Amino acid sequence: MSKTNGLTPLELQGVIGFNGNVEAGLLLHPGDQHIIYPLGSTIVIRHLTENTQTFLQKNGHDNKVSCLALSSSGKYLASGQVTHMGFYATVIIWNLETYEIVHKLDLHKGKVQALAFSHDEQFLATLGGRDDNKIVIWHVESGDSICGDTASSETALTVKWFNNNSGKLVTGGCYTLRVWDFDPRYRKIHPQDCGLGQLRRVVQTVMISEDDDHMYCGTETGDVLYISLGSAPNYLFKISGPKKPFSMGVRAIVSTNEGLAVGAGDGSVAILNPQTLRVKKRSKVAGGVTSLATNAAGDHFFIGTQKCNIYLMHAVSLEFELRNTCHFACINDVAFPANYSELFATCSMNDIRVWHARTRNELLRIQVPNLECLCITFSPDGKSIISGWSDGKIRAFKPQSGKLLYAINDAHRDGVTAIVCSADCRRIISGGMAGQVRVWAIGRDTQQMVASMKEHKDRVNHIYINNDGTECVSASSDGSVIGWSLERFVRNICMFASTKFQAVLYHPDQSQLLTTGTDRKITYWDVTDGVAIRIVDGSEEDTVNCLDITEDGEAFVSAGADKLVKVWGYDEGFQYCEGVGHSGAITACKISPDQGTIVTVGEEGAIFLWTMPQLTLGTDN
Repeated sequence: MSKTNGLTPLELQGVIGFNGNVEAGLLLHPGDQHIIYPLGSTIVIRHLTENTQTFLQKNGHDNKVSCLALSSSGKYLASGQVTHMGFYATVIIWNLETYEIVHKLDLHKGKVQALAFSHDEQFLATLGGRDDNKIVIWHVESGDSICGDTASSETALTVKWFNNNSGKLVTGGCYTLRVWDFDPRYRKIHPQDCGLGQLRRVVQTVMISEDDDHMYCGTETGDVLYISLGSAPNYLFKISGPKKPFSMGVRAIVSTNEGLAVGAGDGSVAILNPQTLRVKKRSKVAGGVTSLATNAAGDHFFIGTQKCNIYLMHAVSLEFELRNTCHFACINDVAFPANYSELFATCSMNDIRVWHARTRNELLRIQVPNLECLCITFSPDGKSIISGWSDGKIRAFKPQSGKLLYAINDAHRDGVTAIVCSADCRRIISGGMAGQVRVWAIGRDTQQMVASMKEHKDRVNHIYINNDGTECVSASSDGSVIGWSLERFVRNICMFASTKFQAVLYHPDQSQLLTTGTDRKITYWDVTDGVAIRIVDGSEEDTVNCLDITEDGEAFVSAGADKLVKVWGYDEGFQYCEGVGHSGAITACKISPDQGTIVTVGEEGAIFLWTMPQLTLGTDN
């Protein structure tokens, strides 16, 4: 790879995560070979038999995917996104046979709320979000808009075509439920309100029976409405059920061999009698159910939840197994064990998770309820996972079992925000929310504070220790980076800038430091006199949050709030590669010990694994 003005895109190896809060965010291909779900601006196709992944992201969405729809044959996939108020929210039609974009459709603003294909795959209905609230019908083959209208006087939330009639579709939302007659010849749609009598409901999901005779509507109040779809204007409410509504509303409904499978906001999954709407059996999963997808045989269905879990459930027994999982909140840090690239650990709200790097499966989950893990590292001997928490404690766990080895109480007031371990595993250096940098002696049965160094005036965001363990550097939000002697426990050197420093690291030869922060600059510093040697623009838009460097010091990686992963040549300060995929700010990045993989984690709870490129540095075309 030679030095050019263009940027080479980073190759995506794999992703871990699931946008659990996305309506219709989980789809099962008609062939039952793969499931489709969104992760940030990327659409993931997970092949079930091979346990591999395909990604739809090239020239695709530039913001979080908000909804998905699959055509009846599985040939086409439609995806919509959110964007800033007043800007167009793009709808993309993908060809799943070639994984290429067929059309990009721009009419809605702010957000695309819902999508649906007609049964013959000729038409696509798109529904705008709260600030748009328009329904538009598109011709799939040409990509032309045929007609559109305001969905209702209230906010519409869902859209669904009839199963055997491409001239009728249904929209539901806040106190509205409408059947639309669509006439492609005259390019018009005409609504007919369903008669609900005195009922006022917020319809969140709609399922139409196979013969188009009736439909089931899941509501925010937790009941299911049975609506007749006889000839207009006789779209009348028949019954509702069950007698005891589901807590936190009905979010998804699908048909199975056993009856209606219903998913609720409290995690309840139930099978209802289609005629009486009584509960036949019930189960519960972790997190509010947002999507259900049944297989072709109708005996199993997948469940997507707000806790970013994907389950496979048996329709008869309601027994389930966890098929995919990830953090459901911002991921704060990522760490590899020393000289071992097969697994890595991440930390977030409530837990630490250990992942297998090749299979992307969760190997271990360490849970501490109602607390947030802010930083994490492995001890160099691999015998412990050392973590800092929002309650001010340092906790160390066994990496195989997750058993607590020890806890240092009151290590830092208001939270432990940065942590490293010395090469001999006898010391831990930690940073806190109030600015202290503390050194802890770790014995077989004791943990004792050796020194507390207080010169920072604000949160310590990152600590990096040198190779021989005699010095460390700390980066703080107060605009200073301080080099500390770990023998005399005093300041060796200090560097200031008009920024909140987010990350700092030594070059492998220990002669220079690399820092970054909220000023969007990446700065090279001389270790001996603290003079800035070079300053490069790390981002054009936003804060750079994290850095990591290769073992030979030839290249380094940066990432931040602009959601981009960047690979740089160290000596020339030139950006060679860029990775696009995150939909939230990137909070941490790490290069694997074998120098083959970059792992990045973000605010949206996603983990992305990128192939570390082999750079040919310092050459011109």
